[in-house]
Amino acid sequence: MADDNRRGEDDERGPGAAYQMFVVMEDLLDKLKLLDYEEEVLSKHNMKPLSRHYFASSAYMPSNPGEQFFMFTIIASWLINKAGRPFEQPQEYDDPNATVANILSHLRAFGGLVDFPPSKLKAGSGEHVCYVLDRLAEEALKKTGFTWRRPNYPTEEMEDESVMEDDAELTLSKVEDNMTGEPDDDDEEENIMDLEALKSRTNQSEASLSSKPDNILESNTDATEWNLEVERVLPQLKVTIRTDNKDWRIHVDQMHQHKDGIKSSLKEAKGYLDKLQEEIGKTLEKVGSREKYINNQLEHLIQEYRSTQAKLSEAKELYQQGSGGVTERTRVLAEITEELEKVKQEMEEKGSSMSDGGELTTAGLGNLLSLTEVS
Repeated sequence: MADDNRRGEDDERGPGAAYQMFVVMEDLLDKLKLLDYEEEVLSKHNMKPLSRHYFASSAYMPSNPGEQFFMFTIIASWLINKAGRPFEQPQEYDDPNATVANILSHLRAFGGLVDFPPSKLKAGSGEHVCYVLDRLAEEALKKTGFTWRRPNYPTEEMEDESVMEDDAELTLSKVEDNMTGEPDDDDEEENIMDLEALKSRTNQSEASLSSKPDNILESNTDATEWNLEVERVLPQLKVTIRTDNKDWRIHVDQMHQHKDGIKSSLKEAKGYLDKLQEEIGKTLEKVGSREKYINNQLEHLIQEYRSTQAKLSEAKELYQQGSGGVTERTRVLAEITEELEKVKQEMEEKGSSMSDGGELTTAGLGNLLSLTEVS
């Protein structure tokens, strides 16, 4: 459970206080999973699962204040409802100050300590955001009846391990001498010790010792038989240590092998690369000399081409000027033609009017002549 008084002045906090919010965020994510937030929040709003340090702020982590604040308000409202208090789900365009004030008021109602300005929550990430969500998640877990239980650690038989370590230490010197010759699987099957026989033999020896009187014991063992027994049992006492891939010595040997392989490959590849570099240099020299030769051979043609291009540009300019003059003259000709047509039309009109006047004069003269004749 998050401690309400875990936040204080910077000079009173330890050096690990800056990373406390990462721990709180990890605990918060576990609590949200216990509350089944994937189905009730993420699936409902079609959101991606939260990362391990989603609400933790750091200069080395990417942040999206708008998205994080919206996610904070959604989860906070869901946790408050889970804890048994009605809270309307905030929308994306709601006033952030009002939303934060409502969340903090419910947190105070749960008994949470609020000793920071509400503006700290508007960033959407940081220590205070993790604290608020963690405190609300605790209340939601209490409401659902969830209780934390201590883990049950399995009992380990340390005595057997110590006995095995002692046996390994005792036979280590012999193992080093016998590492060169490793027995086959068939030999191992033949040399399997009969534990039941050894156990019965031990019980018999203990019984015989207990039956002897309490006096000075003298050995009655034959040295020859003892040596034979030792030679018979000695192969069964060999310990075969199998290679472990996690042993750092194996990795060191592999590193040295790879290093030697890289060196040998580099020597061979370096020769090919040097040869390739030399060939490329010669080819570039040939290309450069050929380019110079071609430039020298085609220099006069290039000059002629440039002069021809200059003449062509001059001719194009003159053509544009001439075509501009022709266009102007064509326009003037069209205007003159139009005026000429107007003059012709006026002359025709005047001619027709003059012909009408002559006919009237002829008719008048005829009338005068007829009157004269009548008189």
